[in-house]
Amino acid sequence: MSHGSTTRIDLLRHGDTGEYGYRGQLDDPLSMLGWSQLRGSVIDGAWDVVVSSPLQRCAAFGEELARLRGLPMQLDRRLAEYHFGQWQGVSMETLANGQGDALARFWADPVAYPPPGAESFASFRARLVAALDDVVARHAGLRVLVVAHGGAIRLLRCIAEGRSFGEMANLEVVHASLHPLAWRVAQDLRA
Repeated sequence: MSHGSTTRIDLLRHGDTGEYGYRGQLDDPLSMLGWSQLRGSVIDGAWDVVVSSPLQRCAAFGEELARLRGLPMQLDRRLAEYHFGQWQGVSMETLANGQGDALARFWADPVAYPPPGAESFASFRARLVAALDDVVARHAGLRVLVVAHGGAIRLLRCIAEGRSFGEMANLEVVHASLHPLAWRVAQDLRA
């Protein structure tokens, strides 16, 4: 791909929902604070296309932004957050108190120690990689805002930055934060 056709991708994490713990694929709406955070984070941004997770904490804002700026909008179910299995919807405090060792193992090596009943990490990775590869293929040379989730953004950053997945927990991805991403299509799936 020539430099002139580089696709610029900015990952945007959804705003606050007022819910805590591993929310995963629970479809929480944004709180008023979350709406305010997101609106503030994109004031100076310029994009040609918005692509979003279908979960409402991402999609509702993506749809508003696309409508206000007259941009095309796409929902991509592959951008949904990781499914945390039995941990989904459980508070961190509850997990730390009842399954602290399992939680520590997951943070250190999410591939080898997923939560009980969770989506396989290989599946999570494969669907996110396919989604980003499609973004680049469909929107070559454009500026794309991808509205997604904390876990998805951490994983994509690890891939793009050549980090191990054990570093995911150390990456700061706060609500409504923007993360420019240099994405190469057909990422090496062995990382």
